[in-house]
Amino acid sequence: MLDLIILSLHFFICFLIAIAIWYGPKDVDSHSSSTGGAEVHPDGLIFIGKEDDIKKSQRITAKIDGREIVVFYHEGKFHALDSRCYHEGGPLCLGEIEDIDGQACIVCPWHKFKITLETGEGLYKGINPQEPSPTPKWQSKGVKQRIYQVTIDNGNVYVSPPDFSVSFDSDYYAEKYKQGGELAIGKPSNLEAME
Repeated sequence: MLDLIILSLHFFICFLIAIAIWYGPKDVDSHSSSTGGAEVHPDGLIFIGKEDDIKKSQRITAKIDGREIVVFYHEGKFHALDSRCYHEGGPLCLGEIEDIDGQACIVCPWHKFKITLETGEGLYKGINPQEPSPTPKWQSKGVKQRIYQVTIDNGNVYVSPPDFSVSFDSDYYAEKYKQGGELAIGKPSNLEAME
């Protein structure tokens, strides 16, 4: 009976989170012109917003040619990365920022994956079984999340356009959301999984 109560509570919490994400604040793609392109600085940088506004809100989402990114202002620095987690597309804009071994990391609200804001590396706690008394230590999975260079100019925040000659795990979910929005993220059906 206790298992049924716990399972029901878990389902209810997941349902509330899904509703909060669905009906939560949506950023307007204010950077897009009627042709669908973002406002571009003469240097090729893409305008995201006003420095003071982002500092106040601590984070903002924006779209670059339909691709959603999130810009964080944390401890005096701006960081920009794909807004969907590389693991299963969780909304990083809703995650908490934690300090892990001196690195600011965004924690995905869906599965608690940790991603460094500075480099986009995925972190995990693991042990080295070769050690006499192995203790868990934070280790890198490598760069998993696409990050963007942030530039501040005259009180405006810009990001560099993405370099698609290099691919990252987060590209899959960034493209999936770009192509179909919220509905595109559903789990594949059995038919799709067999293809």
